[in-house]
Amino acid sequence: MTQPLLARLKREGHELTVAALPWVAPVYEAMAECDHVMVLPFARGKLEFQQRRRWSEGIKGQFDCAYVCPNSFKSALLVCWADIDWRVGYLGEMRWGLLNHRLPNPSKSSRASMVHFYLAMADAGPGPLHEPGLSPELKAPQDLDSQSPQPRLTMDPQAVNDGLASFNLSSKAYVAMAPGAEYGDAKRWPQERFCELIAKIELPVVLLGSGSDRVLCEEMVQELRSKGHTHVQNLAGQTTLKEAMSLIAAAKGLVSNDSGLMHVAAALGVEQVALFGSSSPEHTPALSPHAQMIWLKWDPDYRPVLDCAPCFERTCALSHKRCLWDISAQRVEALMQKW
Repeated sequence: MTQPLLARLKREGHELTVAALPWVAPVYEAMAECDHVMVLPFARGKLEFQQRRRWSEGIKGQFDCAYVCPNSFKSALLVCWADIDWRVGYLGEMRWGLLNHRLPNPSKSSRASMVHFYLAMADAGPGPLHEPGLSPELKAPQDLDSQSPQPRLTMDPQAVNDGLASFNLSSKAYVAMAPGAEYGDAKRWPQERFCELIAKIELPVVLLGSGSDRVLCEEMVQELRSKGHTHVQNLAGQTTLKEAMSLIAAAKGLVSNDSGLMHVAAALGVEQVALFGSSSPEHTPALSPHAQMIWLKWDPDYRPVLDCAPCFERTCALSHKRCLWDISAQRVEALMQKW
């Protein structure tokens, strides 16, 4: 969802280097706008102050401007320690003195799409649209055009072929599914529903996800095989992110929750059905003409009205998770027939 920001900066003539943690770096390697990708040598979620200080010292004098996309303190600290003159980002946890060109974070009730959220940062940088003397307290992305640009990723054909060969698959001859969602259970279509759907389709099915999704996916495989459905393969936690991206690029389509792999499929232009529950497709949509999104909040015929959605919670506070349970496998299968 940061790719449209990079595309605009590239059009303005900037040379772009992205510093990213290992788990997301392959996504930036698939963005044509990135001139360089630096893999950050830090553990996810840890402060590691000494290591971060040394890293920042190592990049001093190399950059004129930094756009800090995460809202964390430690990400802003890196560019401050590196003495980068122009440090752009949203106000977040203890970042007032670390960023010198700041945007206010919108409230939950007035969230723009995440693509617009990141794209608004371009106006805070030293590009052609910048006005000298502009206050560092900039406008939030409230008035941007509602038509979001579509992120784009490009996979190397050889990487795709290598991925297919590694897992004995053929292009467009299987369906990919991503049953996990890193954020929490309230974003996951129930595994029982995924199993119902897999039992209805004839093509081979490949389950993708991180290592934390492996047990969930293995339970699904065992449940299906106990009922005679042997056309499903669990690759969750067994692929690199680059391999997972390659397998999505070559799939006939992807069925997923609102997750990182959903956005990968959208940016690759793959046919997909995306399922939303606690989150909102108005905030993190699958931005692709090939994406079909189901959110019961949008369904005028669904009863009862889901006043609780979107709650943006990790677990359902009401313990029923009807926003996802009430999406039937038949409904998803009907959308897959359009692929």
